[in-house]
Amino acid sequence: MSASVLTVRGLCKNFGALAVTQNVDLDIAAGARIGLIGPNGAGKTTLVNLLTGMLTSDRGEIALDGARIERLSPEHRVRRGLVRTHQINTLLMELTARDNVAIAVAERRKFAWRLLRYGPQWRACVEEAQTYLEEIGIAHAGGRRVSLLPYGEQRLLEIAIALSLKPRVMLLDEPGAGIPSTEAHLIHEALERLPSEVSIMLIEHDMDLVFRFAKDIVVLVLGAVLTRDVPARISVDPRVRSVYLGRSVV
Repeated sequence: MSASVLTVRGLCKNFGALAVTQNVDLDIAAGARIGLIGPNGAGKTTLVNLLTGMLTSDRGEIALDGARIERLSPEHRVRRGLVRTHQINTLLMELTARDNVAIAVAERRKFAWRLLRYGPQWRACVEEAQTYLEEIGIAHAGGRRVSLLPYGEQRLLEIAIALSLKPRVMLLDEPGAGIPSTEAHLIHEALERLPSEVSIMLIEHDMDLVFRFAKDIVVLVLGAVLTRDVPARISVDPRVRSVYLGRSVV
């Protein structure tokens, strides 16, 4: 097995008397494809917020490539290579898809893009941005205003932005949320295109998407890891079926 890129030990978070993250241990290897599942209220998004610095843990350690990061700001974690997408998109709707990605490229390169927007440095960012749109399968959308894109393509644009930040680990928080069934194939195809060297954890309620993508699945219940195993074993685990109210998870 590849060495762990992201290591989590004893991660805890309480909101008052409510324990929302309970002694979570997690290892994500280089190039991993992990699904994180659990019922509503299991603490999946809270865990992502702790990993990315949007929330501060009460206890525990988070290490990226062996270096402790749990006290770093979200921005510094991104610079180290820990990148996420969000359940609700945070796109600049009045700009083009290409410009949305180019802004992220400029931030990564530490360019003052607002000042340099029409200079050669900005043009280099735009050119690089187009390569990420091509990589994720929406090159045709580069010059279109984001507000005019189908919702499925907007979700893909978020993934392209995440890729432009040169991640070591990418956390995809429900990329399929709200996507019409007619556009669901776009997410499936985009996930298959993601670079093999990037470690990815997919947080999703869509079990078809999870089981098609993940090589390993973590089940979170009441803020604690119930089990972690390969999809074939997760699908028949009676504890997992019980968590999903007696329904099959595939």
